[in-house]
Amino acid sequence: MRTGGPGATAYTPGAGGFGGPSSGPAARVVVYVTGKVRRPGVFVLPPGARVADAIEAAGGVRKGASPGGVNLARHVVDGEQITVGSPAQSAEAAGPDAPPGGAGTPGGAVVNLNTATAAQLDALPGVGGVIAQRIVDYRDARGGFQSVDQLKDVPGIGERKFAELRDKVTV
Repeated sequence: MRTGGPGATAYTPGAGGFGGPSSGPAARVVVYVTGKVRRPGVFVLPPGARVADAIEAAGGVRKGASPGGVNLARHVVDGEQITVGSPAQSAEAAGPDAPPGGAGTPGGAVVNLNTATAAQLDALPGVGGVIAQRIVDYRDARGGFQSVDQLKDVPGIGERKFAELRDKVTV
């Protein structure tokens, strides 16, 4: 079984599932690392792990490649995909429930609240740099958004702004 950074293990298909014991969902974070890494795959990381830890678990960035638009310092969210080497993480920003063609957001994509950078959130209509950072801070403090409705809990997002954003974001 491959291992990456401290406390990281690779996904092992079959009866054993993930390569390590778990005392429950809060005891691990599972992420899929793909793109310009040495060993793409699904990795189990300890809670509080950062994107840099996930990339390290995947063997690091390939020689001559750069991480692209990935925020290496961001905490990872259980179940997320981290694409290394893409300039704006556009594939990550759109969730599986995103409608084709988007809903009027920059580039036509629906933005994933759990993976978007502050710059991607800032590009949403009615969201400036301050609100974008509050969204990121809220996400980091709580381990991610479980539903789009939680956006209303972010300071500065009232009913009107939420109604404007609801169809432009996903989790």
